[in-house]
Amino acid sequence: MQPRHSLAVIFACAALGALSVQPACAERAPDETITVEGLSRPTDILIDKWGVPHIFAENEHDAFFVQGFNAARDRMFQIDLWRRRGLGELAEVFGPAYVEQDKATRLFVYRGDMAAEWKRYGPDAKPVATRFAAGVNAYIDWLAAHPDRLPYEFRKVGYWPAKWSAEDVVRIRSHGLTRNLTSEVARAKVACKSNLDADSVRFGLQPPWQTHMPEGLDPCLPDDVLKVFTLATQNVRVTRDSLKSADASTTVIAAADNPEEVTEGSNNWVISPDKSATGRAIMANDPHRAYAAPSLRYIQQVSAPTLDLIGGGEPSAPGVSIGHNGAIAFGLTIFNIDQEDLYVYELNPANAHEYRYKGRWEPMRIVREQIAVRGGQPVTAELAFTRHGPVIYTDNEKHRAFAVRTAWLEPGMSPYFDSMRYMRAKNYAQFKQDLSTWGAPTVNQVYADTHGDIGWVPSGLAPKRPNWDGLMPVPGDGRYEWAGFWPRDDMPSAFNPKDGYFTTSNEMNLPAGYPYKERKLGFEWTNGSRHQRIDEVLKGLQKVSIEDSERLQNDDVSIPARRLVALLAPLSSDDADTRAALALLKGWDAHMRADSAQAALEEVWLSRHLGRAFKQAVLPKAAADAFGPPDTAVLLDTLEHPDARFGDNAQTKRDTVLLSSLGDAYREMVRLQGAEASAWQWGKLQTNLNAHPFADLVDDDMRAKLDVGPIGKGGSAYTPNQSTYRASDFRETNGPSFRVIVDVGNWDNSRAVNLPGESGDPDNPHYRDLAQMWLNGEYFPLLYTRAAVEQATETRIHLVPGASTR
Repeated sequence: MQPRHSLAVIFACAALGALSVQPACAERAPDETITVEGLSRPTDILIDKWGVPHIFAENEHDAFFVQGFNAARDRMFQIDLWRRRGLGELAEVFGPAYVEQDKATRLFVYRGDMAAEWKRYGPDAKPVATRFAAGVNAYIDWLAAHPDRLPYEFRKVGYWPAKWSAEDVVRIRSHGLTRNLTSEVARAKVACKSNLDADSVRFGLQPPWQTHMPEGLDPCLPDDVLKVFTLATQNVRVTRDSLKSADASTTVIAAADNPEEVTEGSNNWVISPDKSATGRAIMANDPHRAYAAPSLRYIQQVSAPTLDLIGGGEPSAPGVSIGHNGAIAFGLTIFNIDQEDLYVYELNPANAHEYRYKGRWEPMRIVREQIAVRGGQPVTAELAFTRHGPVIYTDNEKHRAFAVRTAWLEPGMSPYFDSMRYMRAKNYAQFKQDLSTWGAPTVNQVYADTHGDIGWVPSGLAPKRPNWDGLMPVPGDGRYEWAGFWPRDDMPSAFNPKDGYFTTSNEMNLPAGYPYKERKLGFEWTNGSRHQRIDEVLKGLQKVSIEDSERLQNDDVSIPARRLVALLAPLSSDDADTRAALALLKGWDAHMRADSAQAALEEVWLSRHLGRAFKQAVLPKAAADAFGPPDTAVLLDTLEHPDARFGDNAQTKRDTVLLSSLGDAYREMVRLQGAEASAWQWGKLQTNLNAHPFADLVDDDMRAKLDVGPIGKGGSAYTPNQSTYRASDFRETNGPSFRVIVDVGNWDNSRAVNLPGESGDPDNPHYRDLAQMWLNGEYFPLLYTRAAVEQATETRIHLVPGASTR
């Protein structure tokens, strides 16, 4: 678990104070020289005053080696936890409570041909991953000789970081953004309780589409059919109880997010030189992911004579996925291709490891693996796979099994890793060609270059479903099979659009005339309000500046709030609380500021009262009770055109729903923040917390060091400054923790910010130093040229080759 000679120092540090980081164990020299075995030439890591590492190497071989070394230096605990979670090795260090999560995750590790895997990414992929992993391992070796530098988390629990292989970088798949599996199950649940027409209130399909019940499907699925899938794809949470418990079901599964409360998305745009105030192209991107400490993203520069990258990526992977290479800039948002299907099988009553396929019993493939368990005996995991994918649930009583087929278990589908190809592109044609193999996640790639060209290239592996639409689970008996994948040329794209800009926000953006009925890429898109607001701002600007892009990334106007205020404008009420609510919202500009009383009332109304009242008014009770919040777009469209669903006296019924639920929301705000409505504030309800995985393991003082927040926050799920929260307590679940704006060609004028900071070390000043900048909508310069970086360098780490790290 850890080198024997280091244990004394680990536990000596822990003994000084188990719940605090001791200076003697964590101090860092401002400048240092490190001898590293495996390096061929001297290499510098220059850390600027915002914590961004700039790696300057004499060749690519060393550049990616040092990228791995530096990721381990700055984010060792985070990337080790990522690896253990993804490979199913948590129980080895955290104990028996994590055995079930390990079993679940191992179902979704890539188990195919590694030659096909590496080939898919191109000739550079395996050498780069090999060097990156070697760099991580070199730092682990260095730690063995300098155990006083071991990060706090390892000392707290008493274990050692694991060595990496190149295959670890790509075999882990379950950390990527998943697609519609949870929605398939939710739709089946509604169909079980009511019918598919009712489900159109839960999720409105785009473009217009009517799904059908697959022949032979019983939509009444087990309640916990997705428990294993949730365990496999969730983050890690470590608590005092989980370290002591042998029962994962009561400790680890509690960390699972409610899938109906989490909507991850992003914004991006590219501006042509003709519309840009700089006379150069601009690329802006703010990916929206779950908030955490350390940050999911890591901003870094990897510079060599043949390749000079800078931008954001995940610290566990080489290269960057969002940023620029000195010739082109690139950014991404989710493009909602449906890559997942749940298959339902009839099992052989005489053998639960056989399922009916094309009229015959076909055996499952059974893989048995040993899971090491800290403080206990190894556990044998029995993992079952059908021809479609891993089995996640067996219903022995009804002789049914459920398995997941997902495109992200195909060769070459490691999330984001295929940026290995496009990070070298120099023009749009190369960029588009390099994306022809991109698999996961499915993304809107936007592009801008120093020649002034801009473009849009949506990318991702898109299954062909010849006889169904992917919106429901299907029988696994052979009638519902993928027929390959749609080629890149069958996807839309855009080059130098006439408007002078292109923007995406996960909205339904298939162009008019696209043959969506034939290709059925997907019908479940994110609410279009963010895109609508960004488009109206960009359209209204004659020229778009870098500062305009900063303001737009932090824009807090909610289109749904604007539409709701318009609906209320002609209404009146005899109820005193409802009258007060109408007066408060009258004329409101729909800015979701943290200090806004109107925003607080509107969001409490929308998330806790209006949706429920709307469902009850337009659906039978069984259907309304079968799912959580209704689709906001469907809700608003119906409220604006009530005849579609409200039946007789539609407008009167609609107004009753609006007014009664608004009065209830006002009364709840009185309970939450007092009778004086002018003192209400949205930021007192909605809070941002970047939680560390060990936060529930430590005392309050140490938790304050590990966690960043909670801090009051404005915005909503529908503002460009996106802010999705849990309706249960208004805690933000995800949003734009990383923002970047690239001044294409004048690279040192680019801007970025990363919440809560760049470092993964809670004692490092750069662990949380960017949080206030992020909250204020501020940025730091994303410096690129060596001269500019030197001027802003705060710490210099000089790496020199050596025969030994000891």
